[in-house]
Amino acid sequence: MSKLAPGHKDAVYHTDCTGQALETVKAHSSPSELTLFGACFCPFVHRVWIALEYLGAPYQYREVDPYKKPADLLELNPKGLVPALKLSNGKGLAESTVILEYIDEKYGGKNGKSLLPTLSDPYERAVYRLAVDKVNRNLVPSFYRYLQAQQVGKQLEGAKEFTSHLSEFVNSMSTSGSEGFWDGKSLSVVDCTVAPWLYRATNVLKHFRGFEPEQLLEKDVLERWNKWTQAVFGLEAFKATTSTEDLYLDSYVRYAQNRPMTSQVADAINKGQGLP
Repeated sequence: MSKLAPGHKDAVYHTDCTGQALETVKAHSSPSELTLFGACFCPFVHRVWIALEYLGAPYQYREVDPYKKPADLLELNPKGLVPALKLSNGKGLAESTVILEYIDEKYGGKNGKSLLPTLSDPYERAVYRLAVDKVNRNLVPSFYRYLQAQQVGKQLEGAKEFTSHLSEFVNSMSTSGSEGFWDGKSLSVVDCTVAPWLYRATNVLKHFRGFEPEQLLEKDVLERWNKWTQAVFGLEAFKATTSTEDLYLDSYVRYAQNRPMTSQVADAINKGQGLP
């Protein structure tokens, strides 16, 4: 289902997932140990959803209309932001990276899968957290600056900045492992953190800003990028939590046109502030 965003005559936003993500929602519509409050277009939610599916955690998915936030969401997170995670004891968690670590600590290792190195190796765990922090501080904000830029000159600056951070991220990937994931082994908290934006780069940024990795990345970087996208975007947990391309294109029109009242994230980017 799609609706017109308040104050936007022709800006559409969706309130239901599509494609494989919709099937996953249907499969997780009953009350469960965890309740994930999400929004179908939101990359911050996508981070957490991938992890829940990958680790096989028990959860119910609840779609939230971003312009009509339910009272029980506001009880968990007064800002009304998603994702929010409600636990079986009624307690709640907000902030996607915090939720990711909680999910891994609670459910990781039970099926032979984990998003972070073992607790017995605190240094390696710190290395993964540093990579996550760099994605949050650099790559993610540059995605929005690029997409929201309106003047051609600013868009060119945005393309340069985003490509630089993307190249830096790709260069941080392991080259010794046999798999395409960030650490060369398996899906990690780093992959979950960055994947939603890099996926949207391949459709949203491509559609609205003409972003083409093949033209912007150096040859060796492009090769590692392609290996990573094949591994992560081909993962069942990723495909099961991803909607059809039209949903993302419809949802990001208002970002691409930098319209007022788009989101708290868009407002923060326009004000030069950190992401909420």
